Amino acid sequence: MVSIQKQSIVSETLSTAQFQPRLLTDTELLCKLLYPGKPKAENNRKAENLLRSFDGLRGLQIASRLNPGERQGLNDTSAAMIRLAHELVRRQLKESLKRGVSLTSPAMTMEYLQTILRDRRREIFTCLFLDTRHRVIASEDLFQGSIDGACVYPRVVAERALRLSAAAVIVAHNHPSGVSEPSLADQAITRRLKDALLLLEIRLLDHFVVGDGPPVSMASRGML
Repeated sequence: MVSIQKQSIVSETLSTAQFQPRLLTDTELLCKLLYPGKPKAENNRKAENLLRSFDGLRGLQIASRLNPGERQGLNDTSAAMIRLAHELVRRQLKESLKRGVSLTSPAMTMEYLQTILRDRRREIFTCLFLDTRHRVIASEDLFQGSIDGACVYPRVVAERALRLSAAAVIVAHNHPSGVSEPSLADQAITRRLKDALLLLEIRLLDHFVVGDGPPVSMASRGML
């Protein structure tokens, strides 16, 4: 009896060790997330239908935040599981920034900002407050607007940076339209933010605009 139990535990551990989610197709991954431990063939078809109906994983993630009447075919339980998976990724990225990792890589910054801002239905203005070694002190959504704009107050950003003893700031906002190109208003508020922070000897390192494609760095465009 003990021998059989031991063999079962070893087998289960080996199976877990060999399990590599990155090797799964989108259909297989979705199937394991939404229908764990259920007959594979039938639920693979369900996963395929969901991906087809909502045009892929990103479409599913967007649909999961809609009202039930707006996401026909995606039930409440599945929508909740998808939102939970997305929230786990968001928190993991945020936690990795809080553990003293310096933001020396634009790719790391863009991945985090894209995860928290892309596909939001309203315009959100977020700030990353950094210490002298460009390690994240805090990441905060300071302003929320409508589908086509948000009021940003440089004084509020400057006061928050001062309260957190930040040495530098990276700001970002999303364009719900999906177009990442900085507008004239974006350029104007960036200049005002830079000037307000400079009075406190705090550097504005970058302003990212997040849309459907890769986030646009205004610093790399020479707009700072």
